[in-house]
Amino acid sequence: MTDFDLLTIGNAIVDIIAQTDDAFLAREAVQKGGMTLIDAERAEHLYGAMGPAIETSGGSAGNTAAGFASLGGRCAYFGKVADDQLGVVFRHDIRALGVHYETTPLDGVPPTARCMILVTPDGERSMSTYLGACVELGPEDIDAAVVAAAKVTYFEGYLWDPPRAKEAIRKAAEIAHASGREVAMTLSDSFCVHRWRAEFLELMRSGTVDIVFANEAEAMALYETDDFETAVASLAADTRGLAAVTRSEKGCVIVDKSGRVDVPAIDVAAVVDTTGAGDLFAAGFLRGYTGGLDREASARLGVIAAGHIIAQIGPRPQRPLADLPEVRSIL
Repeated sequence: MTDFDLLTIGNAIVDIIAQTDDAFLAREAVQKGGMTLIDAERAEHLYGAMGPAIETSGGSAGNTAAGFASLGGRCAYFGKVADDQLGVVFRHDIRALGVHYETTPLDGVPPTARCMILVTPDGERSMSTYLGACVELGPEDIDAAVVAAAKVTYFEGYLWDPPRAKEAIRKAAEIAHASGREVAMTLSDSFCVHRWRAEFLELMRSGTVDIVFANEAEAMALYETDDFETAVASLAADTRGLAAVTRSEKGCVIVDKSGRVDVPAIDVAAVVDTTGAGDLFAAGFLRGYTGGLDREASARLGVIAAGHIIAQIGPRPQRPLADLPEVRSIL
């Protein structure tokens, strides 16, 4: 078994990305800036109503895996697709990036998941997700050898929506810790935090999770506070390892029990699409962290990766991030 720097576990989703305006969101009752779970009928309706779109393999943890590989890291991925056309597309895309992906596809229904991502002129993305085959990810899909071989196992908070995935994550965490490895999670979005706040806190306080990624809104939602500094202090107290909190144009904060590091954002000429910004920040940070860099250098890789991705349409790098001069200067 090849050693991996990172294993990511998530909802294997094909993203369907279209540019639109706020009037369309209002007309179609789409929640701006969040992720809403929808059924197959709603998915078909939105697909028919939205404008010209780009279809690309996505999903939060899948995007992180893609970004990590683009930065030259050794990465594996667990996520469930169906044995259908979109499933073939997803498998091809992630493997073509050099990510190890061997999760057995689902033979039959439901079909491969898809997410309609509507991008407004301000760069904000509003997501409507049909989980499809994702809900079938279970403990049997956890390859113990891959988990044991990965320095960090990272999963997305969205996995707390399909019930069997919780069992899979807990199994992976037990294997990782038994092998002397670490476990990381992203809170995914504030709506997800509101649904699973108590369980997310239990994962942190019990030591099931060592590293937490969040954005400003998610961190404050987790502690039901309007004060960012209160949320940061609480994260430091509750996290065994460290917490990384992104703040858009304000950069990010890295905090653990030993202290805090603030790292500014990079300059971006124009924000085109914020889809995947948090996913790519995690990719950059974990690339540095698993490579032995300190918190500040790892965070600088994170903000570079995030800044690069918001300047393009889509959540996956269109050129190798490892080739960027500012990345080479850190790695």
